[in-house]
Amino acid sequence: MSVKEKFLKYVKIDTTSDENSLSYPSTPSQTELLKILKGELESLGVKAEMDEYCYVTAIVEGKNKKAPKIAFLAHVDTSSAVSGKVNPISRIYKGGDIELGSGIKIAVKDNPDLLEYIGEDIITSDGSSLLGADDKAGVAEIMEAVEYLVNHPDDNRGDVYIAFTPDEEIGRGPDYFDVKKFGADFGYTLDGGKTGEIEYENFNAASGKITIKGKSIHPGNAKNKMVNAVDVFNEFHNLLPLNERPCFTEKYEGFYMIDYVSGGIDELSAKYIIRDHDKEKLEKRKAYFASAAEFINRKYGYEVIKAEVKDSYYNMAEIIKKHFHLVESAKEAFLSIGVEPRVIPIRGGTDGAMLSHKGLPCPNLSTGGFNFHGQMEYIPVSEMEKMVKVVLKLVDIYSQKNF
Repeated sequence: MSVKEKFLKYVKIDTTSDENSLSYPSTPSQTELLKILKGELESLGVKAEMDEYCYVTAIVEGKNKKAPKIAFLAHVDTSSAVSGKVNPISRIYKGGDIELGSGIKIAVKDNPDLLEYIGEDIITSDGSSLLGADDKAGVAEIMEAVEYLVNHPDDNRGDVYIAFTPDEEIGRGPDYFDVKKFGADFGYTLDGGKTGEIEYENFNAASGKITIKGKSIHPGNAKNKMVNAVDVFNEFHNLLPLNERPCFTEKYEGFYMIDYVSGGIDELSAKYIIRDHDKEKLEKRKAYFASAAEFINRKYGYEVIKAEVKDSYYNMAEIIKKHFHLVESAKEAFLSIGVEPRVIPIRGGTDGAMLSHKGLPCPNLSTGGFNFHGQMEYIPVSEMEKMVKVVLKLVDIYSQKNF
């Protein structure tokens, strides 16, 4: 299969992850796709393993045992923000807006990059779901590169390590990943956007949760008695700086974001995500979050609100800066295919961040897709083909180096 055919096959499997699940992977459909990938690797003659956590790992063996052991990784799950039941549509783009159905369209005015692909094959969903290029494009590109490596042996090539993981979208991707057992020296995740992106800086991240215990009294007798948990939530939320929400921030600016609210007068719970590229600033944000709850408790004279904060992941920059050849090599690989590399910070996180802190330095590269996590997601086939070449160029670069 071509990289396009691989991608179309993978996106048809609904692998939406579920943050409320207690299993790992969080949904059985992820295991289904991971088993398929293991089988495809084995059909190419590559020895692949799937462990108890459903991580699929493999080594495409090379003859140059002096070369560093480079890895490529991608995740199989998709975001729960939009349905993952995908009916992909491939079309030759003729210009103008792309009508997806159900009143959904990819408008040129909001997506000027579209005009770069007139006359090219573009894949979208039918508008009822996301597409899943995040990160099945990365999966397809790695699998296509593996197929090429198997069919084009080279005596100078070193071992190439492959891993496919679940549950990245809910922040659990590398939770059980054994970096030492995996055995690679360093690697790249393919989990970014437009071709040419190189990301080695990401947010330090924490999750915040508040639980509010109100006092429900009949409104006719509520004076000086009722404590409405919804009102208390509004008080708390409005103590967080308005200009430090995602819709008002960019680049290296951190934020607080309300992610989920449930409850009523008597009891209410809410979840937040807290982000900052600077670790010291994140600590201040966490402290402010807790102090806002303390302020309200003092006002009411009892613990009306309980705040909990938990770290999620950390900025990989402090790790990658010690292995900056990974960024320089990625630049070289993009330039080799005529694409200008762009080093940008991630306003989010990737498996690479957690893997880097576990001992596998792992910056993130583009996949060629656009508008992830929504119905207007699309990917040009030519961009996937370019990313296959980038992977192969990186293999070539590191086959020539001794560390």
